[in-house]
Amino acid sequence: MELKILDLSFSYNSAKTLDGIVLNIKEREILCIIGPNGSGKTTLLKCMNKKLKPTTGTVLINDINILQMARKEVAKNIGVVPQVSTVSFPFTVHDLVMMGRYSHKGRFDTENENDRAVVYQCLARTGIAHMADRLITEISGGEYQKAIIARALAQQPEILLLDEVTLHLDINHQIEILELVKALSEENNLAIVMVLHDLSLAARYSTKTIMLQKGRIFAYGRPEDVISIENIRDIYDIEIEIGRSSKGNYLNVIPLSIINTEK
Repeated sequence: MELKILDLSFSYNSAKTLDGIVLNIKEREILCIIGPNGSGKTTLLKCMNKKLKPTTGTVLINDINILQMARKEVAKNIGVVPQVSTVSFPFTVHDLVMMGRYSHKGRFDTENENDRAVVYQCLARTGIAHMADRLITEISGGEYQKAIIARALAQQPEILLLDEVTLHLDINHQIEILELVKALSEENNLAIVMVLHDLSLAARYSTKTIMLQKGRIFAYGRPEDVISIENIRDIYDIEIEIGRSSKGNYLNVIPLSIINTEK
């Protein structure tokens, strides 16, 4: 599997949000998109998923233009965990995950034994099989996020897009979710693209990192090369220190002070 983005640009009316994006993501890679608010991170994910049509440029899955693919075909290839996902109707966890099988069904098809087997497998892999009959309105934020990931996995995609998957979660659930994402990439040969604001977590869980500034790629490469004191100073207007954890040798980004940009 290979996801290619070739010279992609996107504009909301006359305002250019993305400009000249070029990326290449393969199976078992985790690409983390970082950058300040308004830099185009979520817009880039939406262009990857055909939710938005690029103004110029192309998104290719295995050399096929995503714009030439039917919506169900896109869903068979790409699973999405959105930044804000709310389901107000009291579905059970099982019913929510079963929604991920939509792309594999005909218009009048009902769920079959294979669908139920896939759903159970996804529930079990995300650690929530024991709450399959619970209402989604009665589970915690971390459990709900696992259910949304399970729904995306039920599509049996080759690519998983995650937009702020740790948003509003406490630190133990953040690590639990990101460890799950990392394991899924390795076990299912998934290509993962995720947006994160926490730079330490981005450095720890990505194999590649892209830093956006005003819709353009400012830096792209290994996380230890992209997440540098100089780049953070230039992009975020903040002074930081970067250290290494005593266990695992992970990068730790420590904010120090905001740079006074007034002239």
